Amino acid sequence: MRGIVSAAGYVPYNRLQRARITEVVGSGGGRGARSVASYDEDTTTMGFEAGRLALASAPQDVTVESLWFATAEPAYAEKTNASAMAAALRLDSSTAALDMCGAPRCGPGALRAALEGAGTTLVVSAGVRTGLPSGPDESGGGDGAAAVLVGDGDVVAEYLGGASVTEEFLDRWRAPGEAASHQWEERFGEARYVPVGEQAWTNALKAAGVSAADVGRVVVTGVHPRAVKSLVRRLGVDPSAVAPDLSDTVGNTGAAHAALCLTAVLEDAGAGQVVAVVNLADGADVVVLRTTDRIGAWSPARSVEAQVAAGDDSLAYAKFLSWRGMLDVQPPNRPEPARYSAPAAARNEDWKFGFVGSRDRASGALHLPPQRVSWKGGAVDDMDPAPMAATPATIVTFTVDRLAYSPSPPVVFAVCDFDGGGRLPLELTDVDPATVAIGDRVELTFRRLTTSADGVHNYFWKARPLPGGGEDS
Repeated sequence: MRGIVSAAGYVPYNRLQRARITEVVGSGGGRGARSVASYDEDTTTMGFEAGRLALASAPQDVTVESLWFATAEPAYAEKTNASAMAAALRLDSSTAALDMCGAPRCGPGALRAALEGAGTTLVVSAGVRTGLPSGPDESGGGDGAAAVLVGDGDVVAEYLGGASVTEEFLDRWRAPGEAASHQWEERFGEARYVPVGEQAWTNALKAAGVSAADVGRVVVTGVHPRAVKSLVRRLGVDPSAVAPDLSDTVGNTGAAHAALCLTAVLEDAGAGQVVAVVNLADGADVVVLRTTDRIGAWSPARSVEAQVAAGDDSLAYAKFLSWRGMLDVQPPNRPEPARYSAPAAARNEDWKFGFVGSRDRASGALHLPPQRVSWKGGAVDDMDPAPMAATPATIVTFTVDRLAYSPSPPVVFAVCDFDGGGRLPLELTDVDPATVAIGDRVELTFRRLTTSADGVHNYFWKARPLPGGGEDS
């Protein structure tokens, strides 16, 4: 039996209330809020977060053989982004880490390819969606990621079949280097998308051996909202079977959105339910699944619903524009950090990407970062690796620095004591400097520290508050 072993979504902490757009520019906006990746997040770091959550809820004996990363907004254009994600997830070096980038369709396409393939594949998709100020893409877009672990055997949802229809027409496009997409007139896109969507839907139901009446939940997403709404009315399913599209709370996350909405459905599904996913982007892709008895015992590490509820909607529109590079603000009067050393990073990959310290075999003393000589007993080169990325910590002291360089000052640094030993100063993220307190509980998150003038992204780990006011999760 082939299908989905586990799945997870990642919704960034920050939200932009769409009404704030109208308050500033006088148009655009709308109801609800959209999710916003922080200044130190990109599609690589968000994809990692989703992948980490998906693996946390998977059986412990699962070995990932391939990592496929799909996005229309890669952090690097000529470097494999999935390799940094694989290093942060501490996947074996034999894992094939591959990018599938360029357009929103690559996310649903990668998922269907994995479901129809072989081996155990972690399909990660992420999107940082934006548009020109006051435009529909700015307000209707959203940032987020999803990860679906596909394999054989003990699955939570069995793959029944699917279909794709491809047709060349110019509906949406963005040249390399452009910040926002362009779109043709809406009626043209609707006229082209709806027929290919219906064709893919019919072919997928036939391949799966089910009828529209058998479908208990259907996710319908795409880059053309008007076409999506028109297609929903033509699928022949009960209106109550149509799953929420997260448009009011997250927005459309592009390449990640189909998998993100599917994950939200699976987190609330019962056994024996037929679930279909329809995505419209440069054609149409449909997958049909049936949940198994295992879904009742499957416990998501952190549900999409919980992440949506935990978001902070106080983000100012001006700060959103600054994070997006559309509004230049005066930075602190300190020089920007230089790019990191590639050879040094390669020598310390386990520490930089995996946050792996060292533990003295004789005394048990923990070293962050890893050391050759133990601070307790002085033993030399007698250490075991100590993975610490999943270990919570407690703030023992902190400072708010308004002079250090940051794309979004001020910087909050905290000295953190890790459960079971180990102390390290770390930058905090997703926090209000006015509310940070000694004793706060934090967890590690993989973020982008800086980006140099020549485009080198310096990834490392920061700390953020544990969800639920300090309860470990």
